[in-house]
Amino acid sequence: MSSSKAMTRWAAAGALALSGMMASGAALAEKVNDLPGGPAVNQLDLHPPVTQIASDVHSLHVWLMWVCTVIFILVFGVMFYAILKHRKSLGHKSAHFHESVGVEIAWTVVPFIIVVAMGFAATKTVVAQKDTSNADLTIKVTGYQWKWGYDYLKGEGEGIAFLSQLDPAQRALSNAGTPQGDNYLLKVDNPLVVPVGQKVRIITTAADVIHSWMVPAFALKQDAIPGFVRDTWFKAEQTGDFYGQCAELCGKEHAYMPIHVRVLSHTDYSAWVAAEKKKAAAAADDPTRTWTHDELMARGDKVYAANCAVCHRADGKGAGPIKPLDGAAVVLDADHTKQLAVLLHGQNNGAMPSWAALSDVELAAVATYTKNSWSNHSDQTVQPAEVTAARK
Repeated sequence: MSSSKAMTRWAAAGALALSGMMASGAALAEKVNDLPGGPAVNQLDLHPPVTQIASDVHSLHVWLMWVCTVIFILVFGVMFYAILKHRKSLGHKSAHFHESVGVEIAWTVVPFIIVVAMGFAATKTVVAQKDTSNADLTIKVTGYQWKWGYDYLKGEGEGIAFLSQLDPAQRALSNAGTPQGDNYLLKVDNPLVVPVGQKVRIITTAADVIHSWMVPAFALKQDAIPGFVRDTWFKAEQTGDFYGQCAELCGKEHAYMPIHVRVLSHTDYSAWVAAEKKKAAAAADDPTRTWTHDELMARGDKVYAANCAVCHRADGKGAGPIKPLDGAAVVLDADHTKQLAVLLHGQNNGAMPSWAALSDVELAAVATYTKNSWSNHSDQTVQPAEVTAARK
């Protein structure tokens, strides 16, 4: 085959490949739409603001852009006018002068006034961005390689904590090279949830390298630095889902560290808090794990005071027909099933009622507590798994 024919064939193949890539790219573009609260197709401007600070930043940005545009037009207009109208080809000769006090004062004072005016306009917004006082809700955001940790420190939801990372299905799409959906690489397993119209203080730090928590809709970007604590805030003025990403190069998984903030109404937020606390309580009462003796004793003290002390007394001595637990053979017996049978099924025709409604952890805790309180020093520990087995 001649070299000309080979080159022609390669050119044809390249054209087909290029047209195929363009067609696939066009097809992909047709499938992508604007993501509410996230990036938009062919977006040029800043994200539509949903907080007052974001609105101020947007207005400031537009105003400063106009100032810069006017300066650009004036400076380059004068420069190009001088170049075109006073060029040598038109017979102009260079002027010879040493200095001009008036000109030097003008080009010093005028830029100074412009800079001061721009700085004054920006100062109000910058100061407001840093005013984290009087927050309704305080959340600590911890950056990890490569996920976010959220701890609700103060306000409604205090005590809630969870990790948020890229949804596994999104990672599978990335690994397969098949991006899909408007929220591609922005979907997480556990979004940060906050109430609308309340001031949320964000405290950032990191456990390994520098990260940066950024949500464009809030005009919020705060670095998370190991060993340091920094803070910022936002107050969302509308409900919805808003997205961001880690904005500091933090390693090979940097592109897989999205941020998803879900803003709910006050009623929905309270319902979410209640559900999360119920979930946390269920996890804390996990009957499948092995509890320490001290954990069961502390929990048993509370269960006994709330349910048992009214009859058996705080000192375990009982009263009248109520048998004492202090020194009771069934309590001290090494065969735990005997005491658990009484707790689960009751005895004496209901004089000792069944406490089967208590959780396995609560029953194990109160059994452990009674075996090791007052003069009872059996050093025995009853695990929740034993209660689970005794229920069968």
